[in-house]
Amino acid sequence: MSQDPYELLGVARDADADAIKKAYRRLARQLHPDVNPDPETQERFKEVSRAYEILSDPQKRAAFDRGGDPFGGGAGGFGQGAGFSFTDIMDAFFGGQAGPGGAAGGRGPRPRTRRGQDALIRLEVELAEAAFGVTRELTVDTAVLCSTCHGEGAAPGTHAVPCETCRGQGEVAHVQRSFLGEIRTLRPCAACRGLGTVIPEPCRECSGDGRVRSRRSLTVKIPAGVDTGTRVQLSEQGEVGPGGGPAGDLYVEIHVAAHDVFTRQGNDLHCTVTVPMSAAALGTTLTLPTLEADVEQGGDSGVETTFPLDVRPGTQSGTQQVLRARGVPGLRGGRGDLIVTIAVETPTKLDPRQEELLRELAAIRGEEEPTGQLKPGSKSVFGRLRDAFNQH
Repeated sequence: MSQDPYELLGVARDADADAIKKAYRRLARQLHPDVNPDPETQERFKEVSRAYEILSDPQKRAAFDRGGDPFGGGAGGFGQGAGFSFTDIMDAFFGGQAGPGGAAGGRGPRPRTRRGQDALIRLEVELAEAAFGVTRELTVDTAVLCSTCHGEGAAPGTHAVPCETCRGQGEVAHVQRSFLGEIRTLRPCAACRGLGTVIPEPCRECSGDGRVRSRRSLTVKIPAGVDTGTRVQLSEQGEVGPGGGPAGDLYVEIHVAAHDVFTRQGNDLHCTVTVPMSAAALGTTLTLPTLEADVEQGGDSGVETTFPLDVRPGTQSGTQQVLRARGVPGLRGGRGDLIVTIAVETPTKLDPRQEELLRELAAIRGEEEPTGQLKPGSKSVFGRLRDAFNQH
């Protein structure tokens, strides 16, 4: 059998990579031991695989064309312990694409420069700041570009060099014997961690990482209408990547502090105002603060910081009044309402004169011995259905 890889694959000496790949696929399908298990066919399959291993690698092909040994004498001739790549077999049967250098499925070195991770910080704001927006100065501790090596990781005046173990490929071959012969798989190079290059003299400032940790200040603008859990994104303000790669994003997560007066439900504000029993019976007008009162206003800004609340005569405890568009502005426009709940306060301690006057009022109203009024409760579902049928 010829030892010429071109003759073994049946291709011309000027054949391109695609022609060589197609020829190998065709022969691999015919000669694979699963299809033809006889020893002679197995031996030819090894030789064809060996020929493809040479012609698919530009360096080995060039060495053969010059009359040299493409394997440096370490693997012998075609018929002696022929080796082949497992990815080449898979490519022959499943049509994989050639990687760098013509080898099927080749990954090559992984990049030294990569994008940095996103960062998250939490910021507590007051209710008024969340409602109307605020600008804050933040101090963050993240990885930044090393100012000594500018991200290269090498000491000034030096540079990264190709790894001698993998010759810059970032991968090394691992050979394992099987019934097919020697199966070669690729693994990341341990010497360079799959990068393909090593740094002989790492930068002393960043120890070769291309980045250092630093505390810095930045300004964040919190939009009006945010709520607890809202995240504000600051693009490229996160961690700088290894090797001086682009920075990730910084997310500021909002936490709204509890307010002394108002509670928030969505974009609506709720508050409770307590009035004396006499004021609820006779009616009155109260002046209450708005949420804008918490925001410092310089000069005559025209912003209302108070609003009048009319308590009508005979107001009962639990009555609610809705003031439109006095709540929290929405992130997409509009504004919620302010719902005021009135609680009527019944006096618990009366002096003799007050007790006398109340008894006199009760006598005038005929309430010395009230019987109470029982109101029917809500009907059940079956009761409502029965009433509906009785109406027909």
